[in-house]
Amino acid sequence: MAFKTLEEEPIRIAHLSATFPPYQGGTGNVCFQTARELAYRGHQVSVLTPAHSDSPAFESMAGFQVYRYSPLITLGNAHFLPNLVRIEGYDLIHLHYPFFGGELSGLAAKIADCPLVITYHHDVILRGWKSLVETCLRWSIERWLMRSAEIILFTSEDYAQTSYIRPHLSGCEERIATLPNGVDLQHFYPSSESNIFKRSHNYDMDDFIVLLVACLDHAHYFKGIDVFLRALEKLPFQVKGLIVGDGDLRPKYENRSRALQLETRVVFTGQVTDTELRKFYQIADVSILPSITQGEAFGLVLLESLACSTPIIASNLPGVRTVVDHGCDGFLVKPGDVPSLVEKINYLFEDRDGAGEMGRRGREKIEENFSWSKIIDKLEGIYYAVLNNGLRISNPSTQIRD
Repeated sequence: MAFKTLEEEPIRIAHLSATFPPYQGGTGNVCFQTARELAYRGHQVSVLTPAHSDSPAFESMAGFQVYRYSPLITLGNAHFLPNLVRIEGYDLIHLHYPFFGGELSGLAAKIADCPLVITYHHDVILRGWKSLVETCLRWSIERWLMRSAEIILFTSEDYAQTSYIRPHLSGCEERIATLPNGVDLQHFYPSSESNIFKRSHNYDMDDFIVLLVACLDHAHYFKGIDVFLRALEKLPFQVKGLIVGDGDLRPKYENRSRALQLETRVVFTGQVTDTELRKFYQIADVSILPSITQGEAFGLVLLESLACSTPIIASNLPGVRTVVDHGCDGFLVKPGDVPSLVEKINYLFEDRDGAGEMGRRGREKIEENFSWSKIIDKLEGIYYAVLNNGLRISNPSTQIRD
């Protein structure tokens, strides 16, 4: 498909996401950044998302509106929101998937004769009885939803080819496109003052800080925290672990750290502010993404790390491996392979100048390919191509009927 890039009138867009700030997670963060950039360009953007106890039902932020609806049923990050079937007044609906319960947006798009765009962020790989439910959904509702979309966006061609959902898109190849995630280059950047922050957190200047940023909840069990801790156990004492994030699995990981006698070498920060997160990237010597399943499809934290000129080590998984230039700005390792992870961390520990050069090359790559402004340029073109395919841009009010 040839996407138009001409200046056209503003679009009224509904973004739907199962998670959204203040919940810390990649999909919600992508939704936020996308909505903010689109609003900055003059589009009228609303985000529709499940309600949480610590967030208002409605708020304006960064030029767009956020509506949080109380789910009828909630199971983990799955939320059944009946109100979604009554979406009206938008020119386009953009669903960030997976969003179990958000499938009703497909029905809403049909009722409103409104085009549906889906960003397929990652596969959901559940365990036990939940895996049976997920498989049934994939072969029924999820298949219908994907095939009803005007465009299905994957974050990389690599993941588009290997995703569990790809066989269900047979015959729909002309509606498959790729759009990577981006990073805010004004927020994430290198700092010459990072040593001050490092000292304030009781690190010695010779300490080599290995950073892992992740949600520590059951929904993100695949992040490989245990792999990281077992690797750290085998590294020199000067190599210190820093785990940023929170969730219901945090006590389990803290107990595991103590069992490995890593109490003095691993810090669990819990949830941090965006400013603190940037500073942790800046003081880190390397960032790790040791995920173990295809539940990891891209690795937004890798972009954030490279934007701060910090090299990366990540699992060699579909999608994730497209972010890492192996041997240039980081390394790829086999998922779950502790000795390989130890080897690569130790390599950078022993060659800190080389690690610094890797980080600098990473920043250059991010500036060239992954700024949000460039990503949204492409997304605007996709939106206009969809809307100009025989569809008119309307002007009713944007809301959900009570």
